[in-house]
Amino acid sequence: MSAEYERILAENARFVEAFDRSALTAAPLTGVAILACMDARIAVEDALGIRVGDAHIIRNAGGFATQDAIRSLVVSQQLLGTREIIVVAHTGCGLYGADEAAVRALVAQTTGHPTDLVFGAFSDLEATVRDQVRILREDPSLMNVPVHGLVYDVATGRLDEVT
Repeated sequence: MSAEYERILAENARFVEAFDRSALTAAPLTGVAILACMDARIAVEDALGIRVGDAHIIRNAGGFATQDAIRSLVVSQQLLGTREIIVVAHTGCGLYGADEAAVRALVAQTTGHPTDLVFGAFSDLEATVRDQVRILREDPSLMNVPVHGLVYDVATGRLDEVT
């Protein structure tokens, strides 16, 4: 067991002692679902001024509207009542300027197994956000709800709307 894993378990024991969220429901209080990048520098709740229980937050590399993200958004809408979606991308993303073929080659080299995964490398941040918003607006599995796009600046914490 790693020292970090042991620390996490110890922190959870402290968290349990003060736990006070048992009254929250699975349905978010704001009716908002957020699709964001997994980048560790983005504290989604802090940046958007929300708290645990306020929104569904779905995270993946790049904050992309993948089939799995859409599946989660469908559950969020159909079973848990969300009626608005916010896409949050950010400056300094690891996929910005990445080379898909080089990432696949790296995976093959480090694991010994080739992959056909699509990682979603991109070269235009705002265009990528617009693409994700469009994909979500047009997906027939999702309800016709407002979908917004934002870019989080990792240097300042500022959110800029992408139109």
